[in-house]
Amino acid sequence: MDYNKLTVVQLRAEQTRRGLSSSGIKLKKDLIARLQQDDAESEANTDAIQPAAPPPASPPAPRPAPPLPQEPSEYGSDDLFDELDADALVSASQQSQSAFVKSESSFTIPPTPTLKRPAPIDDDDDDDFDDNDIFNDPKIEDIWTSSQQESRNAPPPPDNPRDIALVRTLLREKFGYPAFRGEQEKIIRAILRGENALAILPTGAGKSLCYQIPAIAFPEMDKQSGNIRPHGAGITLVVSPLIALMKDQTDALKKKGIAADCLDSTKTYEEIQAIHSEIHTGRLRLLYVSPEKLNNEAFVASMKHVAGGIRLIAVDEAHCISEWGESFRPMYMRVSRLAKDIKAERVICLTATATPKVADDVRKAFDILERNEFRTSPYRPNLRLEAVATDSTEAKLPLLFKWLREHPGSTIIYVTLQKQAETLCKTLRQKSFDAAYYHAGMKVEEKMAVQDSFMASEIRIVVATIAFGMGVDKSDIRNVIHHDLPSSIEEYSQQIGRAGRDGEPGYCIMFLCQADIYIRQNFALGDLPSRNSLQQLLKDVFSRKPIPDNEGEVLKFTLRELSGLYDIRLSPLDVVLATLELRLGLLRAITPEYTSYQFEDKGRYHAAASSDHSPEARAIYSMSTKAVKNFTFDMSSATRTGLMRADLVRKLDSWNATGVIMLKTSGVMNRYRVLRPLPSAEEDIADLADQLHADMARREQDSLGRIDQVLNLVTGQACFALGLAQYFGMELPDSRKSCGHCTFCAWGAPPTMPAKPPPPLNVEGIKKVLAVCPHDDPRLLARVAFGIKSPRITQLKLDKSAVFESLADHEFSTLLREFEAACRTAAHGPLNVAPTPMKVKSSPRTSWSGGKTSSSRGRGGSNSYTRGSSSYSKSYGSSSGYMRRGSGYGGGYKRGRRSY
Repeated sequence: MDYNKLTVVQLRAEQTRRGLSSSGIKLKKDLIARLQQDDAESEANTDAIQPAAPPPASPPAPRPAPPLPQEPSEYGSDDLFDELDADALVSASQQSQSAFVKSESSFTIPPTPTLKRPAPIDDDDDDDFDDNDIFNDPKIEDIWTSSQQESRNAPPPPDNPRDIALVRTLLREKFGYPAFRGEQEKIIRAILRGENALAILPTGAGKSLCYQIPAIAFPEMDKQSGNIRPHGAGITLVVSPLIALMKDQTDALKKKGIAADCLDSTKTYEEIQAIHSEIHTGRLRLLYVSPEKLNNEAFVASMKHVAGGIRLIAVDEAHCISEWGESFRPMYMRVSRLAKDIKAERVICLTATATPKVADDVRKAFDILERNEFRTSPYRPNLRLEAVATDSTEAKLPLLFKWLREHPGSTIIYVTLQKQAETLCKTLRQKSFDAAYYHAGMKVEEKMAVQDSFMASEIRIVVATIAFGMGVDKSDIRNVIHHDLPSSIEEYSQQIGRAGRDGEPGYCIMFLCQADIYIRQNFALGDLPSRNSLQQLLKDVFSRKPIPDNEGEVLKFTLRELSGLYDIRLSPLDVVLATLELRLGLLRAITPEYTSYQFEDKGRYHAAASSDHSPEARAIYSMSTKAVKNFTFDMSSATRTGLMRADLVRKLDSWNATGVIMLKTSGVMNRYRVLRPLPSAEEDIADLADQLHADMARREQDSLGRIDQVLNLVTGQACFALGLAQYFGMELPDSRKSCGHCTFCAWGAPPTMPAKPPPPLNVEGIKKVLAVCPHDDPRLLARVAFGIKSPRITQLKLDKSAVFESLADHEFSTLLREFEAACRTAAHGPLNVAPTPMKVKSSPRTSWSGGKTSSSRGRGGSNSYTRGSSSYSKSYGSSSGYMRRGSGYGGGYKRGRRSY
């Protein structure tokens, strides 16, 4: 029976006739689903009572399954497509402890960096490390089962048995797996019901299948239900942060015969045209895009008219949505708005690392029911977690060499800085280790060569920054070494998860010393601008005259221009603008425009332009000049004739889309639509600057706190694996309190960080910094002394000065207090004097707004640093005391018997 042809009244009557309750069901689709479920149950019961049919004379030939790739795809990936041998992981949980306990291997004794492990344990001992015993761990299916209690939400509607049978068949035939693992099927069921879901699964748990299988199941589900969409079955849109991951995903899916592709900057003109054709004809099942694509209004508009609609949006690395997460990216906050704008039918958010607070932020952003949050333990029984503390960075090297000789196999060594990667790689080669380095500063072809060689096991060791790993899906990585302190527990968890993905033992060791803390603080302390910089930035943006456009009143500027003018790094500047947009509703980022428009004639330009009598076509034809090959269109001259820029761009885009020309754009200009009147009163801007500065100060404190969390994990009085699980709101299997094979469990004590007494204040060093640098921003002075770059420091070439990093052994908070006090004295002028104007080549504005910035309420001065977050003030101390102390000496700043 085709239930879709029945009315709601008829459907309810049919359910009553069958004795089925329809109370509480309000939607027609749910009434249909209930009847279909009853049909499936009736068929199953009928099959069960029928006598067995005689066997056929000859069994029918089985339907051949699509060919499956025998090897992982060329470049691999991290979380989005996991070529994990799950059966190998299951068997790993049944291995003997003797796989780990070897007399010749090294297991760190915490108090002294001697890198040796205990001797093998006697067979008669019933310790967990007994050679004849197996791991006291459950199977991997038990580990991959959510430990959350029954949801307090209402129970989900019933699943359609046909849909469940379909996705299980697709799993076997398309992906070659016999059954789902852990929470995968529960997640997919939620998606098939049309509900949003959050999947927090560790690296290697197969997150990609949770959206790939629904994406290819939707067309068949439509056929089975009789709800075939007239213009196509729709697509699944995947938001992914890295081009390398998107390429790997699509390549692997294409090998399986699945229609998938990605839109990114590496695509050629012809490739982009082919992708658009696949979308509009309804043949594409999955489309991968970067979060930055969501600022392109033409792309967003096109997604509103996809044949069959957007069936599902998959958001990878979803923890980036949370403002207080470890890897917050403002662009991700726009994904939830995109889902509403393009009327996506459902959303799945995926991540390997999300604390309960971050998970709550993600659920709120996408209206995900509590019952549809699926979280599994990050614990991996085949990973041994170790740590050793040393007195210095140099003391790590002999221990590293010894450890590498005792632990063969593919190895990743993580460092913090690009220069470190190159230097350590050179040192390893000198010691006859087969090593290469990898960091974001290398050319693309160089990085790909290293990655390919590592994947093929032609190189044993890669010394890398965090840039390496997200595109690596090598199952037999034996060792992951942290030569420096990771920036967060999330980062540590992601990186150790790359070891032992074949289920065999994986060894993870962290070398740490006090110098690591300085490096991490350097990164954490670089993003907070001075409050005065924030206020001047806001005054500039709010005072700019909006330009009338067919999209409304629009502000235009380049982020690099603002970054240089107001000494704010690009990342925190993006956070400021995202706050104005997403929290305060003042602006909205729209499609950036380009300052340069060039195009190549594809053979039809002259005919198309001469036959098109629109004003835009005539302007483009008359105001484009040809060089050797490309035409250059003078957009500025065309808009001065009264034509709208958007109409001109639309004409160029239409010619580009139909193959008349190949358009080439450059010179990005950011554009923001003004949503409501912008603040203009000095006090209003000052209040807003206070709020933003307080938020960013708290964010800085969170970054510093994450460094402490990593230290506490490996130097605290607890099992490493337990601490890692609890950080993500979980426990060890069977509620155990120890894994039995980390540094703490093996020795009963953690590694001990050597104490570092604070140095005496270097007054002469303070004087030297004051002698070289402008005195209008104490934070700039502290950064120079500590060795932290910023746009203004680079422009003034202070990073090349002898005073740069000259006081790196001091606490940053101490330096900041000293320079705050020095800047308040009469000798150096008040704190709120506008900074020295910086000339920015690309900007028409070459100076800051003049005059003082403090309001009648006395803003600026000491309050610039104590207003807002109490945690920030507590950490850095109150500067008012130093102001009083300094002011007591009149013209100069004095501390004790010393003076500056």
